[in-house]
Amino acid sequence: MARRLFPSISIDLLRFNGQQIRHGHHIRGKPPTIARTLQQRLEELRREDPLLSHKVNIGLPISKTSKQQFMEEWSKEVKAHRKDAELERKARKREINIDLDKIKEIWWKTNAPDHICRIAKHYGIYQDLYGDAYFLPTVPLQIDYNLESDDLLARVYHGNVIKPKEASNPPIINYDGSSDTLWTILMTTPDGNLQNSNNEYCHWFIGNIPGNDIAKGEQLIDYLRPIPPRGLGYCRYIFVLYKQDKHIDYTKYKKQQPCLNLSERDWNTLDFYREHQDYITPAGLAFFQSDWDMTLTDFYHFNLQTKEPVFQYDFPEPYIRPQEWFPLRRAFNLYLDRYRDPKEIQKEFLLKKLKKVHPFKAPEPPLKYPNAHAFEISVPSWLRVEKRKERLGQGRVNNIEE
Repeated sequence: MARRLFPSISIDLLRFNGQQIRHGHHIRGKPPTIARTLQQRLEELRREDPLLSHKVNIGLPISKTSKQQFMEEWSKEVKAHRKDAELERKARKREINIDLDKIKEIWWKTNAPDHICRIAKHYGIYQDLYGDAYFLPTVPLQIDYNLESDDLLARVYHGNVIKPKEASNPPIINYDGSSDTLWTILMTTPDGNLQNSNNEYCHWFIGNIPGNDIAKGEQLIDYLRPIPPRGLGYCRYIFVLYKQDKHIDYTKYKKQQPCLNLSERDWNTLDFYREHQDYITPAGLAFFQSDWDMTLTDFYHFNLQTKEPVFQYDFPEPYIRPQEWFPLRRAFNLYLDRYRDPKEIQKEFLLKKLKKVHPFKAPEPPLKYPNAHAFEISVPSWLRVEKRKERLGQGRVNNIEE
């Protein structure tokens, strides 16, 4: 009735029986009992077509029986330790010494290939090298860089950071390989190719290695230290160990050494594997990340004999308005300094500062209350402002481009 008599009054302000009625919040969309959860939405976004995203395993097979045997032995050892009262006492007093080499050996024979494969997928190693293929690293690959300053080693794991200065010399590579087998080691980077962004750079290529004797292998491309350009961020440097079924003729890949022409190091791992996939199988994987350091400036200039690439934003020069004949309400000293050479202004302030510096006397103590000291009446306003800033330690140089 009230709504008919007063159509301009909102229904939210009407009172029934002395109580104001307001409309509550209406649920937008489907109720929680019907709507999809966040997990369901994420699964729908991450869903992949099995026909298009099918991954092929190109590595060596892993025997599941040995893994099951190790797990059974491990469970038996755990049960035996639970019944050992002396071991429990040592554990509480922190007196147990754990053999990390034994733990690492067990890890390699059980879960290491799966763990390394997951890490490599996270860093996009397989996607950038092999496309729709992957492999489980079954051969432990130990790569160490000797640090020149100290008697220390920088070991390559799976994604750790090693600076270019630390990796300037070829590393020491060890793996388990019998003398009657042949291997190939490749070091490439899919990041920072300056000629072709779709390809890689080959930093090291040694083929037909008998067993684990790297020195007796055929070095086709000599070692090149990491060269991540400035401003590009972290670049991945990947070591892949291939097991050969026979001796392979790599003559066409051989480069004149030292190979300092980056265009000759242009590389594509997928094309290389497709050509030799009948005779080589990836078995080991290790990689590290590296970013720019100061040693690369000289390396680009003296060794590669090229200009150092720098990826950074080129800021435009500040805009300065044309000069006016009578600039009103502007301090003429600041106004004129805008059109002077900044080096000349810096030299002027440096000479002014050196006049107050004495080589054998301490500097004058600053005023305790700078603004409490009065100026002379004849001092103009612009000079008064400049002296006040000088007392407070504020330079006039910072206000030149305002």
